[in-house]
Amino acid sequence: MTEPTGITHHTAQLNGIKQHWVSAGQGPAVYLLHGFPETWYGWRKQIPVLAEQFTVIAPDLRGYGDTEKPASGYDKRTMSNDIVALMDHLGHDKIALVGHDRGARVGTRFAKDNPHRIDRFVAMDNIPTRVIADTYDVHLARQGYWFFTFLGVPDLPEALINGREEIWLTHFYRSWSYNPDALTPEDIAVYVRAYQQPGAVRGSCMDYRAASEDVVQDREDADRLIDCPVLTIWGEDFSAVGQAYDVLDVWKGIARSVRGVPIAQCGHLCQEERPDIVNAELLTFLTDWKG
Repeated sequence: MTEPTGITHHTAQLNGIKQHWVSAGQGPAVYLLHGFPETWYGWRKQIPVLAEQFTVIAPDLRGYGDTEKPASGYDKRTMSNDIVALMDHLGHDKIALVGHDRGARVGTRFAKDNPHRIDRFVAMDNIPTRVIADTYDVHLARQGYWFFTFLGVPDLPEALINGREEIWLTHFYRSWSYNPDALTPEDIAVYVRAYQQPGAVRGSCMDYRAASEDVVQDREDADRLIDCPVLTIWGEDFSAVGQAYDVLDVWKGIARSVRGVPIAQCGHLCQEERPDIVNAELLTFLTDWKG
């Protein structure tokens, strides 16, 4: 596996689970939260760039990568509390937070629950859970959300995916990218090894099975907008986000101050497929973040 230079791996028992994260750089803290079907490794093209100015922390979320995969705790409040525990462990009172996909869902709940601990938030190629729940239908399922329902079925996905992780994962990396070859075979192999770990497929399934809890949490404070500045970035060519929703308008219903950046000829995995644009936008958004 080709890792970014200058990173170090860490583990600690935090919020009741063993968490794994990588760190790099020095300066104000920037946390990067990955999505499905990835791990911290999804940020390998951002970490070296950001680490020139910031302390970069990229954890594996609960149930993913080398973080523990417990049987419960996949509602986004608990998962965001995992990040709070990591911050406390590292001595970070306030952070800039960047989340892609599932990581953006954790980040959204974090921003709502811990407004005093977040300075700014980037939500990358994500439509909030409550919005999906309110708009979900057969048409939307066909546009790309079918697997939300599939992964929600108890036990069956694990049985079908076990031993076929490479087929399962490659489907998403290829079909979710504007350029089907955006991820190299070597990159895919890194993720396959991660998802072949005991409990890894179940962990990602449990993340999706928490949707009903997540929606309850989201509806409880739906009228309270995120106070910190928000940047939303998305791939124009991903059927389930950029082609299914007015992304900027959606996020204006979630946060008070939002800037939107669509990326042309880009799919769901923006940070993997167009790191040039993503890195430039992140650096601009983080320009005056001084910790």
